[in-house]
Amino acid sequence: MRAASLSSKARELSDSVNAVLCGAGAFGRNHLRVYRELELQGYPVHLSAVVEPDSGRAQALETDAKDHSQQISIFSDLRECMAARDMGRIAIDVASVCAPTSAHFSIAAELLAAGLDVLVEKPIAATVNEANRLIELAQQHGRILQVGQLERFNPAITAIEPYLDNPMFFEVHRLSVFSPRSLDVDVVLDLMIHDLDIVLTFTQSPIRHLHAVGLPVVSGKVDIASVRIEFESGCVANFTASRVSTERVRKMRFFQPHQYVSVDYARQDLFVIDVETRDGKAIRQTGENNPADPVAFGGRESHLPPGLSLRRPVVHSGEPLRLEIESFLNAVKTRTAPRVSGEDGRRALALAIEINEAIAMHAKHASLQRFAPGG
Repeated sequence: MRAASLSSKARELSDSVNAVLCGAGAFGRNHLRVYRELELQGYPVHLSAVVEPDSGRAQALETDAKDHSQQISIFSDLRECMAARDMGRIAIDVASVCAPTSAHFSIAAELLAAGLDVLVEKPIAATVNEANRLIELAQQHGRILQVGQLERFNPAITAIEPYLDNPMFFEVHRLSVFSPRSLDVDVVLDLMIHDLDIVLTFTQSPIRHLHAVGLPVVSGKVDIASVRIEFESGCVANFTASRVSTERVRKMRFFQPHQYVSVDYARQDLFVIDVETRDGKAIRQTGENNPADPVAFGGRESHLPPGLSLRRPVVHSGEPLRLEIESFLNAVKTRTAPRVSGEDGRRALALAIEINEAIAMHAKHASLQRFAPGG
């Protein structure tokens, strides 16, 4: 049953948009859920088709659609789906590509050539050449190509953007417990690429030098990596990513002149510490200044030392994936550039590949191949 009134985003989309989901694995099912929630809440979008080659998943999708009284066509092959569209059996305007990375290019290329707007999950493709070709196809056919760099839509990240002013040092940690999901790519392309995209966006500076080390632990690919990047601007960024951790951590901290910023992606929490001038006024006046707020140091809650003041900018919580899909649909309707463009996706991919090359060189130099599973 539709909601009684449309959200502001829904009102921007006066005509219903029909979507196809390509890939209904672990993350693809999240896309399916969000599309379903949007439609039920009155957002003019309809998931009309799913392409899933795995017969077991396809059968489960058909059962699930019946349980939710939804009319969704299930296809095992993309060309079969597009043929049904061409014959007028189903309507499709946009697509979410959630297949394994190795299939991103072939699927997205066919969709763009067929005149669909495409949201492709990160990484945009397996190679920079494939990414370049997708960008070219989107331009050639006048289509929207958005890349699913999910953390760009994290409310804590959007809340910090007004505070950006020449960040000079980043410390980023992204740790996850082991999961058999996404083992077709290494930890850099699986997890670290989120943070690479954020830091590249925040610094807007060419890279001068990078150093990277990494090891495979339980899979045949690198499962834990540490990276240090120096930018032409003088900014330095340290990244740690692991998918074999005993805990789940997603945090970023950065320093800029007279200010320290801490972001917790998972909690969507943000706080800013300012250095005060001698007259007791904060150098930065953006947002509400509250020096009396307590902050934890060394595992205990205490007040900041003199000369520092703490602020907690307002963060309007929300599910990043839903915000990502809403942003994509809005770009489709308004024919405006997406928040995360194909060029953004290519840039993050190129850096991730460069990091993996550096890891491979270090492993060869240090004879680390013997530490690989089965090595």
